[in-house]
Amino acid sequence: MSRNRRERGEGRMGCLVALVLLCIVGLIAYRMIPIKVKTAELRDAVYDASKSAGQMKDKQIHGTILAKAKQLELPVNESDIIVKRTPNYIRVDVAYTVPVEFPGYIYNWKFNHHAENPVF
Repeated sequence: MSRNRRERGEGRMGCLVALVLLCIVGLIAYRMIPIKVKTAELRDAVYDASKSAGQMKDKQIHGTILAKAKQLELPVNESDIIVKRTPNYIRVDVAYTVPVEFPGYIYNWKFNHHAENPVF
């Protein structure tokens, strides 16, 4: 009677590799999904600030965006926010980098939010 290796239970290497890959994917998702959610909230705040530009001065827009970034614990500085206003429209750009720490590696995730709306 001859048995192959799978019948003796020696074919577990593929399961181990799949388990390790699943753990790596889980770690990446655990670290990156909360950051993506926070940056989406900041993007919405940038868009809302540009929509209400008719009632707000440039410094107020800066303050609104900085306050939201601080609330979300995102590394946004005053110099990362650029507000350009013309008589017809306002443009708000926010560019920043979020460091994502993994075991033995730091990934610098770059974000650039842009909003342009007419001024009423």
